[in-house]
Amino acid sequence: MTIEITRDWCLRMARLEGGSEVGAGLAALDPTFDGAAATQAQPIGEANIAFGRFVRLMRRSKGLTVERLAGEADVDVAELVEVEEDAHYKPEVRTVYQLANYFRLPRTSLLQVAGLTVPRDEKLLNEAVRFAARAEPVTQLTPEEQAALEAFVSVLSERTSSERTK
Repeated sequence: MTIEITRDWCLRMARLEGGSEVGAGLAALDPTFDGAAATQAQPIGEANIAFGRFVRLMRRSKGLTVERLAGEADVDVAELVEVEEDAHYKPEVRTVYQLANYFRLPRTSLLQVAGLTVPRDEKLLNEAVRFAARAEPVTQLTPEEQAALEAFVSVLSERTSSERTK
């Protein structure tokens, strides 16, 4: 007796087990992916508001227009506008990766701040909320915004160094 397991059978069984996604998932997109986004993100409230403000301030601190950042980071202009304008917008994983690479920041931390992964670092999330509260959209960065941005970048970068020591 031969048991034949077809693709349709696998999909049916996955649906019966309550799985909403079948396939290689996010790990197939990037061979260096550490699996942080493989679990479904929990809503983090005000923390993901920080992502849009962070992107806006980083862009402004580098003197870039939205169009120029989109081109240099290889992301969609319309999505970048959504990220900056809609505080509750959930960006594509690829967009967060591209921005993390462009700004030279750890992807895992930025994915948490964007609300795309389960928060693992309470300090990062608390700093994200403080950052969002201090970062007011104005045409030029104030010294307080610049300090807030630098402190937040420091916390984002610190996450990578602590992960390496584990």
